[in-house]
This record gives sequence, structure tokens and C-alpha cells, in this order.
Amino acid sequence: MKPDEKRKHAGPRAADFFQIATLATVSLFATGTTLAADTQAIQDDYFHTGAGHHYLLRADTGIITHTLRDNISVLEGSGGNIVVLTGKDGKFLVDAGIGKSRDKVKAALAAISPAPVKYVVNTHWHWDHTDGNAWMHADGATLVAQVNTLKHLSQTTHVDDWNWTFQPVPAVARPTVLVNDAKTFDFDGSKIRVENFGPGHSDGDLWVYFEKADVLAMGDTFWNAGYPFIDNQDGGSINAAIHWANEAIDHTTDHTLVIPGHGRPAGTRAQVIEFRDMLVGVRDNVAKLKQQGKSLDEVIAAKPTAAFDAKWGHFVIKPDFFVKLVYAGVK
Repeated sequence: MKPDEKRKHAGPRAADFFQIATLATVSLFATGTTLAADTQAIQDDYFHTGAGHHYLLRADTGIITHTLRDNISVLEGSGGNIVVLTGKDGKFLVDAGIGKSRDKVKAALAAISPAPVKYVVNTHWHWDHTDGNAWMHADGATLVAQVNTLKHLSQTTHVDDWNWTFQPVPAVARPTVLVNDAKTFDFDGSKIRVENFGPGHSDGDLWVYFEKADVLAMGDTFWNAGYPFIDNQDGGSINAAIHWANEAIDHTTDHTLVIPGHGRPAGTRAQVIEFRDMLVGVRDNVAKLKQQGKSLDEVIAAKPTAAFDAKWGHFVIKPDFFVKLVYAGVK
């Protein structure tokens, strides 16, 4: 692929999210770098024109607390969804959000109850789910993650699809309780199962199942807002993403609430089935074209996501970008 073609498909553009000329300078909490965006110099990367900037802008608005059942809530608005179980043992969280919204997240947690945060499970290593690790650990939380998540947070990781290099996070922001395949917590009178099923949308995914409430938090192995990101560089693939969706379908019932990494906080098994069917449909369309010897440009031009775009094509991952992610993961 020519360099200009590679840039063309590097990811979502600024116009997908906002009018770049109206942006103010924002502080990037992940690296301490200040990013200035203006009409003279538009950088095409995760924090200028991609999903990271979308989440930074979203953090300027308030945190929305969704109360589910059996003392489980979801905080929406700080990167990925943050799941909160609160009770006599304290608070057990799934994902940490982004550092920019620390004060708003702390206020939202305090409004739920005065109980301290005892555990935070990172469902994977991506910035929008782990950038709040440092302040949550400083407030007394134990950080939990799959072993590969710790690996990525502890080293320099460049993601081509985001055109961004992430530096190692400080030691205080790194998980200390590690999960290979599964770990069970007894917390607030309920068993909480933290599980890994091999590679998914990355190589370090975890889901968290709250047994008493029958609530499953899937992180970014399930989106109900739009097409998902697939981290091909770091062990993910479309086939692995489909495998995780199938596992969720097998492990849930119509009573189970399924919380996605992004999107409406309380999903259902039926929505996971719809998500799985979309993944399979796009995968099969792209694979057929790729097996015919078509280039990425030719596959994108054929619009293999057309049947799904009305529902799935309007969030941070646009159809052409999703085709690129799927194309990279099929033979």
C-alpha cells in the first residue's frame, strides 16, 4: 500500500466527530502532553482526530449514572462505561475511565454511597479504560487485569490504526492482581467471576460476571453503540471477537443484563446475538472479497458493511475503518 493510501485508511477523520476549527486546546492526561488542534495543523491520530479526542471532549460534560439492579450501577461519560457494585465490602469497579474526568467520577461514586473503591478490574489495556488507574489506586483500590494487559501498560506500545505510541504508565497505575484464565472474588455477598477466553478484540480481554445480580460486564468485546474497534496488532481479530460474542451468548439468558464497553449501559443477550450476527456478516463479506484477490481499497469500495451501516455505522468507528480492521484479520 502506498503511504498516502495507508494514511487514507488510518482511521476516523476529524469531520466524523466535530468541527476542528472550534476546538480549544485540551490536556492529554495519559502522557501529560498538551495537544493543540486548529485549522492550520490537523494531526491524524487518536488524540487529535480519533476516538481518544472524542472521549476527551465527552468528558467535558457530566457523568451519567445508570442504576441497574442489586446495587450495580454504570457510570457513562468517562471513556468506556464504568461498572460499580457497591455494598458493605466497599465498591467493586469494572474499568477506570479517563483521568480527565477524575473529579466528576469521584463525585458520581460518592453520590452512590460513601463506601471506598476496593477493586478495579481493567477489561483490557486501552487508554479509555485504564487512564483512571493511577488516581483510583492512590485512593486505595487494588487493580486487577489479565497478564497481557499488564504487559501493554508496562511497555511502549504503538498502535498503527490509531497513529499513536503509548508510553508505559507509572508503576502506581499498573495492575497487581493478575488473571490468566479465571479468578473468583467473594464480594458483598456475591461471587464475581473474572474470566478470559483467549484473544478477543485484544490479547488481554476480561469479562466480569456478577452472579447474584446476573449482570455481565463485557468491556470492549461487546459494543451496542456501533462498530467495535479490533486491536489486530495486539492479538485481537475479527474471528476472536466473534468467539467472545459466542461465549457470551452461551453464558447468558434473557434475564442477564449485558454491559458493553461503549453504548447504552444495559444491553441484553438478544443484542449480543445481533452484535455477533453483524460481526459474522461483515467478516464473511470481507473474506469473500479478499479471497478473490481484491485490495483493501477495492474491498472498501464494494461496501461490504452496507447492510449494517444504518444501525452500526454512526459511532466512532466508521464503516470504512471497520472494513480495514476486519480485512486485516481475515485470510
